[in-house]
Amino acid sequence: MQVELLERISSTDAEVILERLPEHIRAALVERANEIEYPIEAVIEMAIASFLDTEALSFADCKPGRGQ
Repeated sequence: MQVELLERISSTDAEVILERLPEHIRAALVERANEIEYPIEAVIEMAIASFLDTEALSFADCKPGRGQ
């Protein structure tokens, strides 16, 4: 199996991630996506990137350890 690296989470990947999260986290991510009118995959990406780097807006901006 060959893996293609992308700079963005696909909508399919977002669905897989959401299915595996606890309900309260899934609901919070979906609520936030609706609130800011962003695709769920962008909200998931921003949540992960901000966990790794508080100054990051997306994975492309993420430099773990910089924001601490």
